[in-house]
Amino acid sequence: MQNFSEGPHARTIREDNAIYSATASAHVGFIDAGDIAAAAVACLTSVQPLNDDAILTGPEALSYDETADILSRVTGRAIRHVSLSTGELANRFEAQGLPPDYAGTLAGLDETIRSGIEDRTTDAIERLTGYTPQSFATFAERNATRWIP
Repeated sequence: MQNFSEGPHARTIREDNAIYSATASAHVGFIDAGDIAAAAVACLTSVQPLNDDAILTGPEALSYDETADILSRVTGRAIRHVSLSTGELANRFEAQGLPPDYAGTLAGLDETIRSGIEDRTTDAIERLTGYTPQSFATFAERNATRWIP
């Protein structure tokens, strides 16, 4: 979720009222970094070893259109998701100063998301920590000041 408040999307939300991606309408189980940290603490301090792979996700899988709708409600501005092709997104990253290979790799991650591979949620955070992970709406409300132009 911090990609929206501190990472690559924060500036475009503030300046362009937009989120740019090559994910089309695919969904992602966006997760808050605090929930990831809590899961790590739980694993490191548990009397019983985890001995398992835990796929960490937030409580809901959302599309970028849905995250834009949530951000619109929280900010009181019309935030939109601009759906780009993988090549267009790579070109955007290059225009922002990223080396071509890295820009292509980052854009390729969106293409992977577009395939539907990230359209899932798990109960791993709840199993590890005992609480439900933070929703994107709650995250957006707590970080609303980050998107003030």
